Amino acid sequence: MPCGGRSEIQRERQDIVSSGSTAGNGVIWDVLVVGAGPGGASAARAAAETGRRVLLLERSRVPRHKTCGGGIIGPSRDALPPGFELPLRERVHAVTFSLNGRMVRTRRSKQMLFGLVDRPEFDRRLVEAAVGAGAEFRDGAMVSRIAQHGPAVPDRRTVAVVLSSGETLLARCVVGADGSAGRTGTHVGVRLEQVDLGLEAEIPVPAEVARDWSGRALIDWGPMPGSYGWVFPKGDVLSVGVISARGEGAATKRYLRDFVARLGLAGFEPAVTSGHLTRCRTDDSPLSRGRVLVCGDAAGLLEPWTREGISFALRSGRMAGEWAVRVAEAHDAVDARRLALHYSSGIKRDLETEMGVGRRLREVFAERPRMLHAALIGFRPAWAVFARITRGSTTLAGIVRTHPAARRLLAARERS
Repeated sequence: MPCGGRSEIQRERQDIVSSGSTAGNGVIWDVLVVGAGPGGASAARAAAETGRRVLLLERSRVPRHKTCGGGIIGPSRDALPPGFELPLRERVHAVTFSLNGRMVRTRRSKQMLFGLVDRPEFDRRLVEAAVGAGAEFRDGAMVSRIAQHGPAVPDRRTVAVVLSSGETLLARCVVGADGSAGRTGTHVGVRLEQVDLGLEAEIPVPAEVARDWSGRALIDWGPMPGSYGWVFPKGDVLSVGVISARGEGAATKRYLRDFVARLGLAGFEPAVTSGHLTRCRTDDSPLSRGRVLVCGDAAGLLEPWTREGISFALRSGRMAGEWAVRVAEAHDAVDARRLALHYSSGIKRDLETEMGVGRRLREVFAERPRMLHAALIGFRPAWAVFARITRGSTTLAGIVRTHPAARRLLAARERS
């Protein structure tokens, strides 16, 4: 993945970190955000825009790699800060669909369907937007424990965040955005019901190969139930990945290997290979505990069918930052809980409906991938729906509300 030379990365780190020099001096932060991905950076920016003292922590050194195709669909674009310039590597106007390598067809659109970003660059710019709004930032800060009671907590309005270095940071409210396996989700008690394994290779390719993929993505419905693969072009690099249910590790690795070979890319050396577990929450999983809120992957918020998480992280992060400011001002535990429940209600209203539809669609897709594939390549209204969803002019839930055939399909699945 072309992220610039070592000196360039060091300069990028210095530009971001330079404003965080006062962190850890015994202050009590209004809002402390754990995790500097899209959810955490959005939360920090939203809270900092109110003028509060906000600290954003990241366990890794930035820029850092993230296993992710980097697709920016309409809801992600619409949730970005005002004036944020997307660092697009590619604009997708065509999608090739295949069914485990067969029944291949390319559908095209005059309008851009979605954009593709390099995640280290995208995440870095979101952190810069948070810092520009007034947040302070520290990377290389690993959280080992969160306490809302006990000797580390000076009063009932404070949360203690203990780092692996032994340093303790204090805040009136903590927002957890440290991923689905992070400390904050465990502290809150997030419960998960769907866990999937994603594998990805970032493959540099010659100019003639890059030209063949320019403006065109590929989606392949895979050999295991609910699995699929993708090729996302990003200039002279192709992001090639697959995802399937956890427990199918060997089959998922074999799928990626065969997928790369089938595409004629086996002869090119990947710059990065990585894997990641995506985790989706249960309907009744908590989103807060006391003065700690969780968002994005830490809350298990993602679309269960496509496993798209960037838009969920951006939207939930912004909401978490806005409500964290209010929780920070709560005078007692009852008031803090009441305000945190408002945040939970907003998530359920705006995001969990989408997740419920996605969950049912995933079940249909797992049972009938050929039906879905045939509709996308041969039924113009199905392609039009796909295009509208990726552009952000509608949502999965909106399609179900407005299309009787979609409602009947999901209703039949629920009755079976």
